[in-house]
Amino acid sequence: MRIVFIIFLLLLAAEITWSQSLRVAVAGVSHGHAGFILGRPDKGDIQIAGIYEPDVAVAKLRAKQYHLPENIFYTNLAEMLDAVKPAAVLAFGSIKAHREVVEAAAPRHIHIMVEKPLATTVADAVYMDSLARRYGVHLLTDYETSWYPSVAKTFQLVEDSSFAGKIRKVTINDGHQGPKEIGCGPEFLAWLTDPVLNGGGALMDFGCYGANQMTYLVKNRLPVSVTAVARHYKPQVYPKVEDDATILVDYGDMQCTIQASWNWTFSRKDMEIYGDKGYLIAADKNTLVQRNNERAPATVRYITATDIRVYEDPFRYLIDILNGTVKMPPYGLYAPENNVIVVRILEAARESVRTGKTIKF
Repeated sequence: MRIVFIIFLLLLAAEITWSQSLRVAVAGVSHGHAGFILGRPDKGDIQIAGIYEPDVAVAKLRAKQYHLPENIFYTNLAEMLDAVKPAAVLAFGSIKAHREVVEAAAPRHIHIMVEKPLATTVADAVYMDSLARRYGVHLLTDYETSWYPSVAKTFQLVEDSSFAGKIRKVTINDGHQGPKEIGCGPEFLAWLTDPVLNGGGALMDFGCYGANQMTYLVKNRLPVSVTAVARHYKPQVYPKVEDDATILVDYGDMQCTIQASWNWTFSRKDMEIYGDKGYLIAADKNTLVQRNNERAPATVRYITATDIRVYEDPFRYLIDILNGTVKMPPYGLYAPENNVIVVRILEAARESVRTGKTIKF
């Protein structure tokens, strides 16, 4: 009898754990970041119920890479969503394909998380946001820098307004040696280096980080103007898109310089904030350099999630948003309001590159 009772308790515990796990589907796995979810350690909080990938060869590749059963793969998005009925869908296909995912998921009342940026055009971004609002679903955009303790601490010090003072200049640098140079797979390169499927090259791929962080800092305030230049240093490698971009986002009382490149000597994701009292530099995920005293040198701090609350796992953040544990502010890094503005800045930057003119908002 005791053994039976123990078995009952074990089954009950398993049922409770299962009921608390988030049932998700994955839409597209050609993105190099698909490993964020497919290779995520099993924590008992997420169940991948189905995977949509129209390219059978890519589907087989991911099944082999992550030891996934082939029977959870589908080549039709609507069919998968209707078959597995997920609570949320995670998009890891091309940026242009994000619209298709939202069009399929939102009317089915399925929440959505896409990889950065939200969309390739303002028209798509606005339409996707409107669909999410109409059907009452969450639409999140995931950026790696949203997970960084150094970034979260920098924002906290800026927002308490006592350390750096009034912000005047921000410089945000993102990128790496180039997607081909760092070994991105052909299935990823095929659309990442396409001006339609990705919306551009380095300008879109890494310019979005700076636009996202700056939009957070100004709490969704629109800039006065955007001026951008782009360079094609490696046309033999990236014949269709630019591999380097500099974007100047002007707010009248402050400026942000976004340097996005596939030509950095090393991979980097860093942010510099300069105020009238001091400066803050989030040099990497955990390193924060700060100074606000003429007579004292800068200090270097190692920041972790124990120093400030930050979700280092974006899928845990999604779970907590859906269960109401946390509320996403409209200017939040993941929020659609922020990310529609991000696409507006990127589209203005593309237009500035095309025309050689400053684009006024």
